[in-house]
Amino acid sequence: MGDTLEFNDIHTELKGSWNDGRLRFSKQSVVYKSHKTGKVDSIPAPELSAAQWRRVCLGHGIKLATSTGLVYRYDGFRDTDFEKIAAFFKTNYKVELAEKDMCVKGWNWGTAKFTGSLLSFDVSDSPVFEIPLSGVSQCATGKNEVTVEFHQNDDAEVSLMEVRFYVPPNTGDDGSDPVEAFAKNVLSKADVIQATGDAVCVFKELQCLTPRGRYDIRIYPTFLHLHGKTFDYKIPYTTVLRLFLLPHKDQRQMFFVISLDPPIKQGQTRYHFLILLFSKDEELSLALNMSEDEVEKRYEGKLSKNMSGPLYEIVSRVMKALVNRKITVPGNFQGHSRSQCITCAYKASSGLLYPLERGFIYVHKPPVHLRFEEISCVNFARGTTTTRSFDFEIETKQGNQYTFSNIEREEYGKLFDFVNAKKLNIKNRGFKEGMKGAEGYSDSDEDQHDAYLERMKEEGKIREEGDGSDESEGDSGTDTPQTKDIRKAQKSEVDLKKAPAVVEQIHLLCNFPR
Repeated sequence: MGDTLEFNDIHTELKGSWNDGRLRFSKQSVVYKSHKTGKVDSIPAPELSAAQWRRVCLGHGIKLATSTGLVYRYDGFRDTDFEKIAAFFKTNYKVELAEKDMCVKGWNWGTAKFTGSLLSFDVSDSPVFEIPLSGVSQCATGKNEVTVEFHQNDDAEVSLMEVRFYVPPNTGDDGSDPVEAFAKNVLSKADVIQATGDAVCVFKELQCLTPRGRYDIRIYPTFLHLHGKTFDYKIPYTTVLRLFLLPHKDQRQMFFVISLDPPIKQGQTRYHFLILLFSKDEELSLALNMSEDEVEKRYEGKLSKNMSGPLYEIVSRVMKALVNRKITVPGNFQGHSRSQCITCAYKASSGLLYPLERGFIYVHKPPVHLRFEEISCVNFARGTTTTRSFDFEIETKQGNQYTFSNIEREEYGKLFDFVNAKKLNIKNRGFKEGMKGAEGYSDSDEDQHDAYLERMKEEGKIREEGDGSDESEGDSGTDTPQTKDIRKAQKSEVDLKKAPAVVEQIHLLCNFPR
């Protein structure tokens, strides 16, 4: 048996939606990477405390419990995978992979068990269903009843809104109310955002591009609170996927981008990215609302009680420490003007495209982040309105296409070399390498043989000769009205025969689909 086991097309359930990914067991850890978001879940091997093998809707699944109280569930295994996974767990993790059957009796009367961050409803010691308490948004109590409400996922076709539990009216051994005890157990692990205590720090009147406006940002230990004139948002740090710090092309401003999953909502609008804009000249002196010993103990030197410097550096440093994620900055790409981004247009708005070490990000309306691993191919296309610009098209493996247009032709060489170095599949490589010149893009077609132009010149000469012969014959007075009608009909027939060739050339020149 090798040192690792890898499985593709393994699914995990997130708030009612299935996400597929790749699961790898190694001697040091268990790592799962989502194909959709690129998010990585890593479980250190020493923290694994229990493992169960169960039959589920997608074949077979594994339930892993850790010593920290977290529970992970992965589905999509085959029946034949059990023996090799059980042997691997026993050898490397010293954990036995136990088989556990689900209860399918259909009874609605059973026992509620709280294990870590999971609520399990059991009948005859067999689980009927399990509820991850991290997906609970609210818990309300009534007479002998507890109502559990859930966060909604826009990707789920069908969403579970709430579940109601009837709790018998008997008192516990210590005289406590069982309804209140049930609700307390749910709320202790639920993802219910409550602003208890003072904020770690507050940033006043920060300019936000999406959602647009100026917001006061209050930083709490587990979430950040955006307070604006019209809307308020509370964003748990667990929903933050990535952080980006991007320099503006004018070198006087900085973008700080926070990628969110699930997104924040404003009516029917979803914001997957929170984009803040800073001026490089803006300075700030900040004192955290904590003692120095507490700051050192909690953040391990990543923050200090008193900090001063450019505002964008302070905000990014605080967010990096609290969210515990790396900040992505542009790599070694440099455009024609020595900037790390490219000016272009996406859909109806102009913005900036940043080639990163592992993907592309476009800011700011609408923001787009594309990882190299989800890109199927790229395409360089001639601009539709002028030869002084070109379009950069990206096609993903899911079949989506993103077109960034009106890119200056001087940027072609740099962008082509970057894409080529990252080993991305270029759809029209041979054609474009032929066009790549000293300035990176062919200025015009003057140096190339234009077959259409030559053909039009020849047809023009023939037409002039035909018109001249018509005039000379007309002057001689030999043409009768019947002869002229015959000549016109013949000329119309010739023009109709030429029409398909002319239309074909127009299609080729304008890049219209046939």
